[in-house]
Amino acid sequence: MRVHAIIVLAGCLAGALDAGPATQDEAIWQEARRNGRLVDDIFGRTRRMMHAWLSHADKETLLLPDRLPGLIRGKPNTESIYTPHNSGADLYPYLVITAFFTDPAVYHGRMREMLRDEVRYTNANGHIPGNFDFKTRQLGPPSFFGAGEYAKDGLLSVTELLGRTPWFYRMVDMLEDFRQRAPVNTKFGRLPATGAELNGDVLQALARVIPMTGDARALEWAEQIGDAYIEEILPRNSYLPGYEYDFQTRTDAGRTRLRDHGNETIVGLILLAAIENDWQRPRAGSYTPVLERMLDRVLASANTDGLLYNQIRNSDLRPLDEKLADNWGYVYGAMYAFYQFTGKEKYREAVRRVLRNLLRYRSYDWESGGMDGYADSIEGAIYLLAREPVAEAREWVESEMQTLLAYQQPDGTIERWYGDGNWNRTTLLYAMMKTQGCYLRDWQPGVELGAVQQNGKLFVSVSSAQPWKGRVVFDAPRHRLAMNLRRNYARLNEWPEWWTAEPSALYRVEDPDGGTERLVLGSELSEGIICDVASGKAARRVVSLALPR
Repeated sequence: MRVHAIIVLAGCLAGALDAGPATQDEAIWQEARRNGRLVDDIFGRTRRMMHAWLSHADKETLLLPDRLPGLIRGKPNTESIYTPHNSGADLYPYLVITAFFTDPAVYHGRMREMLRDEVRYTNANGHIPGNFDFKTRQLGPPSFFGAGEYAKDGLLSVTELLGRTPWFYRMVDMLEDFRQRAPVNTKFGRLPATGAELNGDVLQALARVIPMTGDARALEWAEQIGDAYIEEILPRNSYLPGYEYDFQTRTDAGRTRLRDHGNETIVGLILLAAIENDWQRPRAGSYTPVLERMLDRVLASANTDGLLYNQIRNSDLRPLDEKLADNWGYVYGAMYAFYQFTGKEKYREAVRRVLRNLLRYRSYDWESGGMDGYADSIEGAIYLLAREPVAEAREWVESEMQTLLAYQQPDGTIERWYGDGNWNRTTLLYAMMKTQGCYLRDWQPGVELGAVQQNGKLFVSVSSAQPWKGRVVFDAPRHRLAMNLRRNYARLNEWPEWWTAEPSALYRVEDPDGGTERLVLGSELSEGIICDVASGKAARRVVSLALPR
């Protein structure tokens, strides 16, 4: 039987909650107000970063360079180039999402213009993009790597949040052209690459396209990639995906990267196995035991707290790079998804263990002083916290977010390279945690929306120093309604579902001050309910599941 949370929506007078002895509910409202201030600050920061980067767009193509002029990490930048695997994958899509939350005019205008121009100026072979040099005005050859990265790290994230938009169709067309032109011929069929990174990129993207479209061609291609790893690469590679596999000699480089640029196939294989299991396909039985051995090998390579090393030797799991992987959460997300479709508790406990140990890694230097290590590490923790609310991990996220936010420069940029988009991604993920998935359709700077979920209730606070009227939008079970997944699997580049409204369920919306109530559908909550906040005044609503009388 499905159980629904009770929702409370309220705005309140500034400072009113601090008066008198604080009851338990008042403490919750105070936390919600604090969350609202944090979210407003993040929306302002990410919007400022977006406009700072847009000011550097190429005048003709509107494309953004990989790096901005000036010093980047202490080195002068002389590049002036757009690449789909950098600016396309890590920067532009997160500006799309930033605009969606903070600047609808830019979302509906400039961001779509940029997509049209990206297709117009970078398609090098069918829908496969290439690099565009701003100095020579030349388009480079088609980049399969660019297509895979752009799909997995960029267009996929937009699709997870917004569903079937023009960015979704760009991804589908690109993947289909990639399938037709896949360059690596093997006995299993044509594969995207010989390396774990690009094969994993494609698998992760296909794992979304397959359930969304039911396209048998996409499923067949994913299974060709999966079969190559399950039947040959993993068994011949000490049950690790390796780095670069030679199908002629049937050997690998003897090492596996557990950070990005190597761990992608681990994530992709697990998501493919989830689909095989949910659809009761024959490969579910053959894939699962092999992938379990793979995950056990990964766990055996971890340090005493469960954190993963950047790179390990396949044969004996010896660390070849003793720095810890900032992308540990991506791999543990795959373990959690494996637990979700197999029920094997040891993988859930492995996730909980690493989350409990995170406080030992406050201010850990993930990437030699760069912000991207913080952004990726926090990102992975947030995905897992949405499933396992471990107190130590939540405390760690709070402390590390302060470090991450401090990287922003006065002009709005972060480090002036395409990784600035990852900063926006993680700060927005954090903001959505603080609103429990709600957002304001008509946000303006200074309008504060925060939420706290406790004891079956969601306390949502909306406040503004100036008069404001707009809609508070509640999340829906997007994994099912948009992605067509049977379970809400932990997965890279998702936007976690903290609280969701079932579309056809009835909810009671009460005005406790006015003494009125009305019934609405969950689908109406997801469209947004009107909130009218007068200057210095409050609006309160109580929203709960309308049980049969």
